Amino acid sequence: MNRPEIAAPAAGGVFGLHQDRRFSVRIWLVAFLAILSFGIADAVMGTKGHAETRRIALKSGESVELHAVYYILNCKSIMVGLPQIEILEGPQQVTLNIKEGKVLPRSQNCANRVPGGTMHMTAKDVSEPMEAKITYRVKYKIKDGERQIARTYLLSLFP
Repeated sequence: MNRPEIAAPAAGGVFGLHQDRRFSVRIWLVAFLAILSFGIADAVMGTKGHAETRRIALKSGESVELHAVYYILNCKSIMVGLPQIEILEGPQQVTLNIKEGKVLPRSQNCANRVPGGTMHMTAKDVSEPMEAKITYRVKYKIKDGERQIARTYLLSLFP
C-alpha cells in the first residue's frame, strides 16, 4: 500500500513562520527605538513638540502674572538692567509690565534667587467681550550683547 509522504518543514520553520516572526519583531524594535530616540532628543533639547498657545481670560481691571523674567549663566545673573517689552500684535486694552524683584530660576535647578522680575498682563477699558491674540517679545541686555524671546497668548477679554 502506498502511503502519501509528508514533506519536512523548510529550514525557516513551518511555512517560514519563524522567519516572518523574527522579521516582524525586528521591525517593531526598530520603530520603538526610533520613537524613543526622538522623545529623548525632544526632552534633552527642552522643546515641547508642538508650539503651545496659552489661553488667558481677563475681566476689565484684572491682572495676571505670566512668567518670571531673568537671564542666567551657571545660576548667576548676566542681565544688565530690566528687559524691555515690545508688543508686536495685540489689543489696545491690554498692557504688559515687569515688576522688578528677585526670582528663583526653577527650570535650571538653581538654589538661590537672582535679579529679574515677573511679567504681568493687565486688561483695562474693555467695553465688550472680545477674543484676541497678543504676541510680544522681551529684549534682554546681557553682558555680551542682546537676546530676546517671543511669546503668544490667546485672550478672552470681558467687561
